[in-house]
Amino acid sequence: MESVFIGAAREALLVTVLVSAPPILAALLVGLSISIIQALTQVQEQTLGVFGKMVAVFGTLFFLGYWMAGHITRLGQVIFTEFPNWVH
Repeated sequence: MESVFIGAAREALLVTVLVSAPPILAALLVGLSISIIQALTQVQEQTLGVFGKMVAVFGTLFFLGYWMAGHITRLGQVIFTEFPNWVH
């Protein structure tokens, strides 16, 4: 019985990592490139980095949101359909 719950928790964590990786990686890449450009040009404006990261994250969510929602929905469907079998 415990192995079923551990498997479900493992699957939930895997979906969480899979779904959250694209926006985090987009923010990381944009933030790194903006900070390199700021270091080369000696422009120290904090809002450029924040604005660039926000645009990258929102763009990623806009283009990959349907894919992310599909993964989360499938996980919810599996958990809710299998839950009665786990309790008995």
